[in-house]
Amino acid sequence: MNEDGTGLLTIGELAKLTGIPVKTIRNWSDQHLLPPAARTPAGYRLYGPDAPARLEIVRSLRELGIGLAAIRAVLHRERTVAETAAQWADALDAQIRTLRLQSAVLRSVAARGSAAEELPYMTELARLSARERRRIITDFIDDALDGVDAPAYRSGLLAATPDLPDDPTPEQMGAWIELVALVREPELRAALRRLAEYSARMTPPAGEPPAAASQEQAARHVAELMRVRGEEAVAAGLAPDSPAAEPVIAELVAAWLPTQTGTADPPTEDGPAARARLLEQLETAAEPVVERYWQLLCTVTGRPAPPRWGTAGTWTTAALRAHPGPYELDRSAFDGTDPERVMRAYAEVTRDVAALVAAVRTEDLALPTPCAGWTVRQLLGHMVWENLMATSIAEGTPRTDHTADHLGDDHRAAFVDSVDAARTAFTGSGMLHRAYGPYEAPGAMIVQQVVVELLAHGWDLARATGAPTGLAPETAEETLAAARRIYGAAPRTEGSSFAPERPAPPGASATDRLAAFLGRDPA
Repeated sequence: MNEDGTGLLTIGELAKLTGIPVKTIRNWSDQHLLPPAARTPAGYRLYGPDAPARLEIVRSLRELGIGLAAIRAVLHRERTVAETAAQWADALDAQIRTLRLQSAVLRSVAARGSAAEELPYMTELARLSARERRRIITDFIDDALDGVDAPAYRSGLLAATPDLPDDPTPEQMGAWIELVALVREPELRAALRRLAEYSARMTPPAGEPPAAASQEQAARHVAELMRVRGEEAVAAGLAPDSPAAEPVIAELVAAWLPTQTGTADPPTEDGPAARARLLEQLETAAEPVVERYWQLLCTVTGRPAPPRWGTAGTWTTAALRAHPGPYELDRSAFDGTDPERVMRAYAEVTRDVAALVAAVRTEDLALPTPCAGWTVRQLLGHMVWENLMATSIAEGTPRTDHTADHLGDDHRAAFVDSVDAARTAFTGSGMLHRAYGPYEAPGAMIVQQVVVELLAHGWDLARATGAPTGLAPETAEETLAAARRIYGAAPRTEGSSFAPERPAPPGASATDRLAAFLGRDPA
């Protein structure tokens, strides 16, 4: 405060009092935000006692990003603080949206590893208005479905047109860029057209009522049921062509039949016609590119992505091919299973297979095997799983961790331990004299199936590692006969457990002939 007692402050004193630099105060004063109250005889500015409070207002508004002209209007009572705050909040929101959009594009570029030439294109896509984005998708749908009379299918596609948020995440921006690229692919257009044509064929004649909303909800329930049952079957190691798959298919068909009311010529009961139609629907809908289209749409809009259908769909379609109609199991396959002979066969087969496993070196684990797509390690993991699964059945707690790593760091110990556990369970649980599953299969036959599996896969392992294939000669002939009895009627279709039977060369061992019966080439 000046010593003259006037209460006026010099610019230096004001700077010291408020912590605002002299240069900044002078600039704000020149901008008419802080007019001086007086001047000294030498012309220096002097500020009144209200100056510190006024400076605090200016500083606060500046820190909020408000411009000098707007602050001047507030201080001169031309606009209220509330009006100014609302205006600048809107401006900041727009700026934030722009910055977020820029950030999303940059992060998408980083994640996708985009080349410099892609930047202008990606930036252009990001700047499109909501109307322009919708137009890209609607034009694509109109072109793909041109001439197809499927209004319900078309409406469903158009209803899902994406609306990218104003502040998309990098994942949403990346999905939008990928989606625009995908709708330009002829493969997607052709797939959607096939689905639309199928929808048109299934539409009932004119005059019949369309499917009700409750029916559409039922269809979604059936789709979820199929996904759950298919994934459960895969997790349990249930082969789609095995007899145990028939009850699953019967359940799915029964749940699906009511959803066909209101379609053209709807099936009313489980039978070859119904299963053929369901198989056709699943095969028609099994379009990976369409599944990707819906996943991207959901990512762009922030909706939950639909569950992936691939694993369950593959199993369900394979099971429908293997079981084209309902049937009663031929129980003659259960006959002639002697528990004592089965256990002796199990001991002899596991003895010889264990010797093969013990000879497998670490570097052998990556070798290919006659089982398509399986390495030696994967083959060994499956063999261990066979023992573990049979053990869990004997103990009354069937396992579902088919895809887990059952070998660990010691494949030899893993196999031996699984054999010991299975042998103990087979003899100690009464399994050999009990029945299991919906068809009441004898427990001894389940063990016999394990014997067939281990001998066949032991043959695979011998071929992969260059070892002799004449395994378990004392029991191989008997095991081959059991395989023919159990699997003789099994379908040899796409997705089946076994390929078509191959011819065995003259003089082939029983193990070689077993391999040929199960679709291997023993030549």
